[in-house]
Formats: sequence, C-alpha cells, structure tokens
Amino acid sequence: MRYTKYDIRNTSNERAFSIAELLLVLAITGLLLVAVAVAFNASIINYGENEDIFKTINSARQALSRITSQLRTASAADPNCPDNECTLITADGDDITYRYNNGDNKLYLIDNLSGSNYVLCDNVTAMTFKKNTATEDAIVYVKSVQISITVSSGNVQRTVSAAVVIRRNLK
Repeated sequence: MRYTKYDIRNTSNERAFSIAELLLVLAITGLLLVAVAVAFNASIINYGENEDIFKTINSARQALSRITSQLRTASAADPNCPDNECTLITADGDDITYRYNNGDNKLYLIDNLSGSNYVLCDNVTAMTFKKNTATEDAIVYVKSVQISITVSSGNVQRTVSAAVVIRRNLK
C-alpha cells in the first residue's frame, strides 16, 4: 500500500503521551502514595500510643475508685502506716492493705487475714497516701486520706488524685 502525503500528515497529528510525560506522572503518583503511606503509618502509631495511655489511666482510675469507696465506708484506718501504703478495716470487717511497691511499679491489694495479694494497677511510678489524723481521748485516728497515683505508658506520665473522708470518723 502506498502512502500519500495526506495519509502521513494525518498520522503525525495523532496525540499521545511521550515517555517523559509518563515518567513524570508515575513519579508524582509515587510521591503521593508514599505521603499517604507515611500518614497512615503515623496514624496507626498514634492510635496505639493513645490506646496504651487510655488503658493505663483507666486502670489507675479503677484502682483509685475502689480505694476511695472502701476508705469512705471503712471502720478504721491505720494512722501509723508509711506513705506508700494504707491499712484499713472495711465496713465488712476485712483487714486489708493497699501497698505501692516501687521495686516493680505495682499497686497491690493485700488481704491481711489470708495473706493473699492482688495486683490492682501496673505501671505505677509514684503513689502516696497522705493521712490527716485527729486525736480524741488520747486516741489518734485517721480523719481523711489524700491519694495520688502516677502511672506511665511509654514516655507519658499521668497523675490521678482523690481525697477521701472516712465517714465513720466524722464528728
């Protein structure tokens, strides 16, 4: 078949992408995909860290809630225990101790009658029980307790605090 001048001119006017244009589009698409992947990865890491912080703080709040409810209704609390523990007689007559051990960063609930102990909270970096005492008829008793617990997750630390008045000692 013989090409005429008219046929050659029609084929040269057809439009198509050049190799340079295709490579440029491919490079831009690659950069966009990398940016999306980096953002997605950062989102996953942030979600994991937030979940760890939530679990740690929630555990501390649950432990603090248990301690405060038992102290409010306690029959008595020991005014002579150190600042890292609180010994009390519950409304049910149980003799228990809440003790923070800074060696393993845990808060324990100890049943003084059976000797068994339970871990209430992990990742505790500091905890104090500040007891406010009063004296009546030469008897020293705990009137209120201020509790502060600091928990950590990774490099994040949060402190949760509460104050409790022992209702049986209100006078």
